Amino acid sequence: MKKSMVLLLTLFIAAATLLSACGSSNGNNNGKNSAAPSNASNDSASAEPSESAVDTSPFELTLRHTQVGADKQKRLAILNDVVKKVEADVPGLTIKLDGVESDVNRKEKLRGEMAAGNPPDIFDLFGSPDSQVYAKEGMLLNLSPILEELGLTDSFSSLEPFTYEDNVYGLPIGGSGEGFFYNKAYFEEKGLKVPATWAELEDLLGKIKADGKVPMAAASKAGWVPLMLANHLWARYAGPDVTQKFVSGEAKWSDPNVVKAFAKYQEWEDKGYFKKGELGFEYAEYTTQFTSGEAVLMYDGTWKSSVFKEGQSGANMIGKVGFFNLPPVDGGVGDQTALMRDVNNGYGFSAAVEKDPRKLQAVKLFIKYMYNEEMQIRGLVEDGVLPSMKLSEDVLKESITDDLMKEIVNVLNASQSSFPAFDSLVQGDVTTEISNIQIQKLIGKQTTPEQMGKELQAVQEEANAESE
Repeated sequence: MKKSMVLLLTLFIAAATLLSACGSSNGNNNGKNSAAPSNASNDSASAEPSESAVDTSPFELTLRHTQVGADKQKRLAILNDVVKKVEADVPGLTIKLDGVESDVNRKEKLRGEMAAGNPPDIFDLFGSPDSQVYAKEGMLLNLSPILEELGLTDSFSSLEPFTYEDNVYGLPIGGSGEGFFYNKAYFEEKGLKVPATWAELEDLLGKIKADGKVPMAAASKAGWVPLMLANHLWARYAGPDVTQKFVSGEAKWSDPNVVKAFAKYQEWEDKGYFKKGELGFEYAEYTTQFTSGEAVLMYDGTWKSSVFKEGQSGANMIGKVGFFNLPPVDGGVGDQTALMRDVNNGYGFSAAVEKDPRKLQAVKLFIKYMYNEEMQIRGLVEDGVLPSMKLSEDVLKESITDDLMKEIVNVLNASQSSFPAFDSLVQGDVTTEISNIQIQKLIGKQTTPEQMGKELQAVQEEANAESE
């Protein structure tokens, strides 16, 4: 029996995670709702300092975030509101905000800080595999007792990406899915329709190109941007679970079906379906190509819906944007409705804060004020971030009034399964190889699909051997 749109939204994140891994009990409590997210906003005696001996001397807590750029201002506003509440409740506290671009934080700054043993007190943390790696090294604060203390143990849709040896070491701020945003006004003007088959997609791309428009936005200076679509392509050709099999050795990057996906991406490059000069464009330019009307399609995460709101960079397109899934590939392996969905972005906390009672108190309050029903709804309504916590059907029904978000939810509900992003499954060295080298070489015509698969597989085998 078909369930309602809003009810399925509360379930899709947990379902996505179940496909990628077996987990601890923290990640699979779909049948429970005993600890509603709103409990986090209730006063907790254990989270409040004693008034009998309060230390009011000045101290500082560092908070690394990735809410930088014009399109993340709503997210930054939510964070700032939480910071103000925590500072008001902890005498002497100043929270120092450090904004860093997401890719730089994850792959450069945080890795270096972890290696040196001096990460920020609170920081943007990628779930799998990063949190497990850092937890294994003893660098992350164990949050399981804190969640129990605050009544949040069963409040999340899934904590699997942040769980290591049955303990939680990070908290997802929201969920996301990936697909094509499209210019509805252009489609209507040209009499185009959303492609339901692979042939229809190919025909659509050709028609847009022939009309003098850019079929797909492109900004490939940072490899993760083109790899969103590339990841979906190899999941279509080789199966939604193929990336997991690279790590287990059951599949190879050089397998024919994976190479077919690389070849299709290169074919689209050769046909001029992407914006020219993409290797020099940052992610911000990706959005501009679409909002300016230069590009008709933009493959991106559901978080991008936030720019199509009043006061944001895509406000001129309110009511003119739709969303669709990548159509099934003829002869593709596995579920051809699958799309990428995860809860891998969130916050982690340095293990060192446990040694400082006042910093630990501030961390508990940060969790209390950030992870509750009010902030989850703000994230959904203001910023297009899907909830990572369990919310009631009535709350969701009342909150989802935006037509684009309704369309996104319909697409998510129509998919029969999902897969995690590749960089949550493969080792760091493999991610670096494909993100910083191979995808750019493919785009720049400096390699072939076959050679790309072969070189990636060599790095994968080395990483697999080191993991044994």
